[in-house]
Amino acid sequence: MREATALRTTRSEEIMTRAARLFPGGVNSPVRAFRQVGGIPRVIDRAAGARVWDVDGNEYVDYVGSWGPMILGHAHPDVVAAVQDAAARGMSYGAPNQLEVELADEIVAAMPSIERLRFVSSGTEAAMSALRVARGLTGRPKIIKLAGGYHGHADGLLVRAGSGAAGIGRPTSAGVTEATAADTLVAPYNDLDAVARLLDEHHGQVAALIVEPVAANMGVVPPALGYLAGLRRLTADAGTLLIFDEVITGFRVARGGAQALYGVTPDLTVLGKIIGGGLPVGAYGGRRDVMSVVAPEGPVYQAGTLSGNPLAMAAGLATLRALTDDVYPRLESYGSELETALTEIIKGLELEARVVRVGSLLTVFFADDARFARFFHDMLERGVMLPPSQQEAWFISAAHGGAEIEETLAAADYAFSEAS
Repeated sequence: MREATALRTTRSEEIMTRAARLFPGGVNSPVRAFRQVGGIPRVIDRAAGARVWDVDGNEYVDYVGSWGPMILGHAHPDVVAAVQDAAARGMSYGAPNQLEVELADEIVAAMPSIERLRFVSSGTEAAMSALRVARGLTGRPKIIKLAGGYHGHADGLLVRAGSGAAGIGRPTSAGVTEATAADTLVAPYNDLDAVARLLDEHHGQVAALIVEPVAANMGVVPPALGYLAGLRRLTADAGTLLIFDEVITGFRVARGGAQALYGVTPDLTVLGKIIGGGLPVGAYGGRRDVMSVVAPEGPVYQAGTLSGNPLAMAAGLATLRALTDDVYPRLESYGSELETALTEIIKGLELEARVVRVGSLLTVFFADDARFARFFHDMLERGVMLPPSQQEAWFISAAHGGAEIEETLAAADYAFSEAS
């Protein structure tokens, strides 16, 4: 464990000063700006395995993992070799390539609910497209999302619950109109009665319900017993499509995603992150009859210049092929060890905090953000990089091992004491 002396951050500060002149908030995705924890974001220079190094030469055990894709760890040799080989044959074609077919075969084999799919370039694009498919198939205008769930930054999904526990959404971002938000209905997560009321109040109007089967953008929140099966039953009875957003959970909580872990079959699935092995990617897919409405076969238009990009397909294919049967038990073992030890430290200090985990996804919830911010910086100073928000999941990779867990717990023992 690194001693308590402050890390050198001169180069990161210099680069972030330049970045502030060029990018809003100095970043290209908001949470990277450290606004919830304060301080200077670390500018990363390189990464390998379970570790990253910043431009000042500081080394960290990494639990950000590029927000999920790096399930094998950074710079896995098979993935690097696959990308290098693909790049040597051309960066992009704007035409079909064999790798997209091979990657699709891997996905379909792992997730039987997906008979056909379409690759896109981001999880946001995939979720947006899946909802368009649902509306095009059903002819219905409205959708239901669950409060706290995040499905990308498409206009109709940047909404919060209205004045009641469940009802018409209200925009959470400037630039999203009330009219757009009005077609998005919001219910609390893990509340089947609220969903049932919305489906009843808007009978025959709801095209789809979209849900993170394990919520991972309000911290890790697992589904209550029977919740996902209840959503399946309610949507089927209403003629509403059930969409699982497995951008985070797909190939992480199980090879077949959360739908395999919990035994619930959605009509459409949204994927991203791991299926691109660290390169930009997304996908949406489902039953053959549902996907038949997508152009050029059907009337629902969706296109993308870089969809099926050979580099992303190569990285994703190498990643999925490396996710052998022994990987998931290792991830579960690391996650369980970390959860148990962190929980014991918290109990010993009688700290108002709680550890929640599903597989290799983990969150430490504090009673207030100020305590989390202090914990975050104490961990960072001792060489452990966490997501800079307690509403985000920690991502454990197959490259984490005994040394990384030991370093993490040594840092946490101090950081929890300081946060108490």
